[in-house]
Amino acid sequence: MKKYRMPFHFVHQIEKRRWLLVLVLVAAIHLFCQTLMLPYGTALLSLLPGHNNTSYFISQFSTLKHELQEDNLEFEEDIELGEVFMEESSDTSAQNQLENDRFVLGDLGESRHELLSVDLITNLPDTVSVNNSISKNEVKTKIMEVKSVPGLKAQILPINEKYALFQSDDRKQMKCLMPPKSVMYNDQMNRLLLRHRTSSRAMRPRWSSPRDREILASKIQITKAPSQIGDQELYAPVFRNVSMFKRSYELMERTLKVYVYKDGEKPIFHQPILKGLYASEGWFMKLMEGSKRFVVKDPRKAHLFYMPFSARMLEHTLYVRNSHNRTNLRQFLKNYAEKIAAKYPFWNRTGGADHFLVACHDWAPYETRHHMEHCMKALCNADVTTGFKIGRDVSLPECYVRSARNPLRDLGGKPPSDRHILAFYAGNIHGYLRKILLEYWNNKDPDMKILGPMPPGVASKMTYIEYMKGSKYCICPKGYEVNSPRVVEAIFYECVPVIISDNFVPPFFEVLNWDGFSVIIAEKNIPDLKNILMEISDERYRELQFGVRKVQRHFLWHVKPVKYDLFHMILHSIWYNRVFQIKPR
Repeated sequence: MKKYRMPFHFVHQIEKRRWLLVLVLVAAIHLFCQTLMLPYGTALLSLLPGHNNTSYFISQFSTLKHELQEDNLEFEEDIELGEVFMEESSDTSAQNQLENDRFVLGDLGESRHELLSVDLITNLPDTVSVNNSISKNEVKTKIMEVKSVPGLKAQILPINEKYALFQSDDRKQMKCLMPPKSVMYNDQMNRLLLRHRTSSRAMRPRWSSPRDREILASKIQITKAPSQIGDQELYAPVFRNVSMFKRSYELMERTLKVYVYKDGEKPIFHQPILKGLYASEGWFMKLMEGSKRFVVKDPRKAHLFYMPFSARMLEHTLYVRNSHNRTNLRQFLKNYAEKIAAKYPFWNRTGGADHFLVACHDWAPYETRHHMEHCMKALCNADVTTGFKIGRDVSLPECYVRSARNPLRDLGGKPPSDRHILAFYAGNIHGYLRKILLEYWNNKDPDMKILGPMPPGVASKMTYIEYMKGSKYCICPKGYEVNSPRVVEAIFYECVPVIISDNFVPPFFEVLNWDGFSVIIAEKNIPDLKNILMEISDERYRELQFGVRKVQRHFLWHVKPVKYDLFHMILHSIWYNRVFQIKPR
């Protein structure tokens, strides 16, 4: 026995050391790979052909004949083309501002070099910090700190007094700072909606259900709804088809049952936020979970299934600041979806097509991609270029609720005859579009009250509200994402919203006729903004403003839901899209 004890002990020590060595090697390889992985390293990028080749984008501007103006612009340092970097701010207040401003770095992708419209004479001192002059006859790339995005340093190639070339980081392209590669206009969205109505792409249920037959019966009644002439409750011009909407709404009240999953823990689940920029998802969660009319305890009686999580609380709870990595947020929701699919049979029956979520945070499209792809998504960030499906998904109104106890505080505005400002905008300079808007219209025309950020304080907020109450048109440009709370704010204060956001699907697009109470302008037409508004006759303006007052009831939160209010409109659009997407077994 003693003869075998020593060899065994010796072999055990060798095996232990061998495993420790393997673990050390794995850790070393992991750390080494982290230094090469995008976006934290450039070793792999340097191996790619043309990584440092910048001649292709310089040649694009060889035809520009404007000479550089000799101004006293000061820069931090000259650098070689291709050397671009970003520094993280250690200032806590700056980071909080980033969170509040919803600044999001885009997904990994190719290097982008964009010609941005920037007034280098009047705007540059307000947006960058600099310390060296530009020579008139040479074009040099400079490092400039963009103050509107604290801590961000980016490479700028001045072209002339009006334009500059923004070279984004090769490792991370900031999509929010660049125009979209493709644009879908309102008429194209309308055609796509009609096409999806006639040919659903939803999954056919694996087995039939009495609930499916009830929905299909409702679809027949909706499509054959008798014409509503002179309806006393609803204003027909703000709807695509007021007869179909009213019949669908009545059937929703009579038929629809929703099962709310109890799975999930606070604060991400079952904890609504009722105040601030993301209040829409919170108000819906609160009212949906408390509804006695629509909610059922037996999931077998449900037509729809609600997943009650808060995208805002998901970000607040799990996102690691400065990491620029949202993978763990998406993985969290993936695990949740897999859990309810394993625990209940309902998800697997339809592939999630009869399940829905309501999320107002900008990151929700990314967080719910793939694993919740077949669900109906009510999203504030309703961008057709990031996966929003017209006819299935619902564009969720982004509401800035100032008082949770009284969400209707300061409701209303002045009559048309007392609105003496043609157009009004004030706000932070988020994204690329608002810079262009201010370049053309900030302090350029007395009729166009186009301002930058308002000073902090209660008095400033009241001034902002009074401007909206006293303006004919309220400009609603996109920020970092396509959505903006100004659309609902304009309706709240009875100001005609002017939406400037390519690829944005307006709220309740499937049922509302936005031409009846708003003006939608392509981003490329910002230089002609005043001419477009002036061409609208006074009679037509009054029709639009009347439409705003009539549609307003559909964009209001109530502590106790009332007929046709925002809670019911969101639920109805989810119901309506399901009615037209369902396929019989």
